[in-house]
Amino acid sequence: MSATTRPAFYALEPGGWRDYVTLLHPPYTAWHLSYVVIGAALAPRWHPGILGLALTAFFLGMGVAAHALDELQGRPLQTRIGRRTLVALAFVSLLGAAGIGVAVAVHTSLWLLLFVAAGSVIAVAYNLELFGGRLHGTLWFALGWGALPVLATYFAAAQTIRGEALLAALFAALVSWTQRVLSTPVREQRRQVGELTAVGRQAELALRLLSAAMVALAVALVLLRVT
Repeated sequence: MSATTRPAFYALEPGGWRDYVTLLHPPYTAWHLSYVVIGAALAPRWHPGILGLALTAFFLGMGVAAHALDELQGRPLQTRIGRRTLVALAFVSLLGAAGIGVAVAVHTSLWLLLFVAAGSVIAVAYNLELFGGRLHGTLWFALGWGALPVLATYFAAAQTIRGEALLAALFAALVSWTQRVLSTPVREQRRQVGELTAVGRQAELALRLLSAAMVALAVALVLLRVT
């Protein structure tokens, strides 16, 4: 499988452990975990413990469970992971993510359970295209993969939502919306045509740069809070 015929630029050769790396969508998972860091860094008080738990929960929920469910829908990444294994990965990871959320809610605010419930529903409904696919759209992607990580982590740390959190959530939602606008035609070209046009290559380069930029921003915010 050449670089131009792979279903995604980060997809490895299919088979074995490489399938599980590909399943994680590493650049995109790192991108959306950056929103978790943004939420924690903007909170009035710095809680590295809550940040660590939030990163773990969203990694399990978005990085593993959501992507495993997505792979069940037509094998977009062309992995060889068995269907039962994908179901087990999704179930265990989502249960773990929800469990972390519930534990943090018990020790902070039970209102956090609303974020836990919303994240769990979106992860399943979006990727399995439930409710006639009504939640499988750009808006829900922007809210679930962009705004939610920021707001949930901020609330877990601050136990309230203030203006800066709402603006940061808007930022994350808009950037996630941009991500989907860029990635949709690129994904279709790779998986249906087998190669990218000049415009597609530029869009994919933009996605790589945005992914790196978001991670750099997250690291900068952590360094700001710990120094």
